[in-house]
Formats: sequence, structure tokens, C-alpha cells
Amino acid sequence: MNRIEISVLNPDAALRAFVGTWQVAEAGCEVTPKLAFGSLRELFSAVTEKRLDLLRYLADHEGLNVSQLAKSLRRDYKNVHTDVTNLVDLGLLDRGADGTLSTPYDEIVIHAGIRDAA
Repeated sequence: MNRIEISVLNPDAALRAFVGTWQVAEAGCEVTPKLAFGSLRELFSAVTEKRLDLLRYLADHEGLNVSQLAKSLRRDYKNVHTDVTNLVDLGLLDRGADGTLSTPYDEIVIHAGIRDAA
């Protein structure tokens, strides 16, 4: 199962997590992909409910392009295009050379400690 972990981390914790991941990779061990945000606000701005819905839909209907996806979700093309572009930039969505979309992960795990997020 392909999985990515998303965390809300302050700068010191993000640096420690990066160093730890680097050490695991350098030791030749498999590394779970990670994505970090500095605050819950940043996380929820980047990974909105509509974007999660889009990812869930594509997980079951891979191979659609943006136009087909917008039509299937009954959403405005421009908004879906913006969401797809942001998700591709985050690495949460893949776009093929022919414009088809696919999800590289089967699972997204979000860690957001209350104290770290404050």
C-alpha cells in the first residue's frame, strides 16, 4: 500500500523530521513519503475537503482528465483545474503526459497535534 504522511510541524520539528528521514534513507531503509505544513491553517488551505473528495473520486476512477473529472464531480472546470494543479504541485496527484490523472497514494495519514499546531 502506497502511503503518504502529512504533518503540521513547527520549523524545529520539521528539521528534526527531515534529518531523521534522511538517516533512514541513507541506511537503505524504505522511507514513507512525508509532507509538512507549518500550521493547521496552511494544511487546510492546501488540502481542502473538496480536494480530498477529488482525490477519493480519482482513486476509484483513474485515467480521467480535468474536464471529465469536473463533469463527474459536477463542479466548475476552472475550480477543478485549480485544485488539480495544487494537488499535483503537492505530489498528491499525478498528471500523465496525455493529461490523465492518477493518485500515487492509497492512503493519506494526517498528523496534527494540538499543541504543535497552536
